[in-house]
Amino acid sequence: MTDSNSHSEETQEISLRLEHYDDMFSDFDIRPYSKRALSVDFLDEIKRAIRDGRYEQVELVLHIPAKEVSESHQATIRDRLSGHFKRHFDLLLKEKRKVRRLGVSMVILGIVSMVAATVIVFEDPRESLLLSFLVIFLEPAAWFLLWEGMDQIIFNSKSINPELDFYRKMSNSHGHVHFSTY
Repeated sequence: MTDSNSHSEETQEISLRLEHYDDMFSDFDIRPYSKRALSVDFLDEIKRAIRDGRYEQVELVLHIPAKEVSESHQATIRDRLSGHFKRHFDLLLKEKRKVRRLGVSMVILGIVSMVAATVIVFEDPRESLLLSFLVIFLEPAAWFLLWEGMDQIIFNSKSINPELDFYRKMSNSHGHVHFSTY
């Protein structure tokens, strides 16, 4: 069903054979093509093909039987694909920024907690029950916030990268979606 070839040095061609236009969309969604949800299988096939290549540009060639061809459907589907990929790229970019902001906030709070605990230790916390409690509370909180914040920045934000990269490539491919007949 999928055939990946390099079209040029920078462009990866992904060819998918479809029986009809509905193959690209969810079987349960009966809305028109302009609003219809894309099929998970269709998206997975494209992801699988892109994962194998290291190209920045993607050219998507959808092969459809000659008897099924409709220029108006093709224009609508091109716009629908473009809208879907752009929307999901923007959502993932926003999610990655949110994860990074959370991580930076946690690291800053961790450092502030460490500074506060250090200042309290210099005041001799044995003289006050409140100061003693604050040292006991702030030290583990500081380490937790620091390490968990770093985890958010380094690992959790990077776990979004494969999906983000896929949607970035596909959101740039609006002019590179072609239909061919068989």
